[in-house]
Amino acid sequence: MEPKSLSYVGYDIHPCYDMNNVSGTLTRTSSTICTLLYIFLGSMSVVTVCGNLLVIISIIYFKQLHTPSNYLILSLAMTDLLVGLVVFPLSMSYSVSFCLYQRDLLCKVRDAFDVVLSTTSIFNLCCISVDRYYAVCQPLTYRSKINLPVVSAMILMSWGVSFLVAIGFIIAELIQEECKENCFSDVILEKVMAPVFSFYLPVVIMLYIYLRVFLVAQRQARSIQSTTKPGATVSKMERKATKTLAIVMGVFLVCWLPFFLCFSLQLLGGVAVPVYETLNWFTLSNSMLNPFIYAFFYSWFRSAFRMIISGKIFQGNFSNYRLQ
Repeated sequence: MEPKSLSYVGYDIHPCYDMNNVSGTLTRTSSTICTLLYIFLGSMSVVTVCGNLLVIISIIYFKQLHTPSNYLILSLAMTDLLVGLVVFPLSMSYSVSFCLYQRDLLCKVRDAFDVVLSTTSIFNLCCISVDRYYAVCQPLTYRSKINLPVVSAMILMSWGVSFLVAIGFIIAELIQEECKENCFSDVILEKVMAPVFSFYLPVVIMLYIYLRVFLVAQRQARSIQSTTKPGATVSKMERKATKTLAIVMGVFLVCWLPFFLCFSLQLLGGVAVPVYETLNWFTLSNSMLNPFIYAFFYSWFRSAFRMIISGKIFQGNFSNYRLQ
């Protein structure tokens, strides 16, 4: 996601570009800092692809993982895999700094992929929170309410809404190209409506749901404490619930909230390009961290990863293997 008007301090807008003071165009450089930056970002892309690929292979190969809940994680992993394969390389070649001053077709393609995949990732996280709510708060009706048709509808909705948001961005950009400046509809579509529907609304929903899940988990722990002896076990359960929810929401908010606050603050004035560039990479890093949060946390995924990395699944048919 990229703003159409940013301010910058001096001419040090990016370590990989030099600005021509007269024409305002950028030329690529090959400085040491730029090389190190690309190595770092390239490593992030590789980790993102490998981590999400492990999740995808695990869920597709092992029949034990063929559950509606895991299909939501599969959708998230596929989205994040595409972020690592497409958005990361495009953002390295056509950064915010470059596309701000030399707006070409590939910049628009990058923006389209960025908006669709990032928004889909957010909505997938939102759907996973709904799944966790029914699993913890309504366990008796969970299997009847969260089944394959419902999960399929959730996944289709996530992608469908993301494409609608992307179309809104494209419409806003076309309008801006026509009126050049003072485009009220552009401001409404791009800087108000898009952030609300693609981030703020899902965040409010997730915060509410995870708060309900945490409160119910605490109540269930107290119920167990009143009927059994081991108070230490209950304390451990509460700590685990708190830690899990804190990691889920904490990492998500750290990666996404600064970017969207910066995006929204454009209405009040310009934003420094280096700041926006850095925050944009923070959002993409969430796709790298998701496999660790939503998959590595569960023991059966860790068992599946070990079998895949060791090559054991190529030595026989282990699709029915009971993961521990």
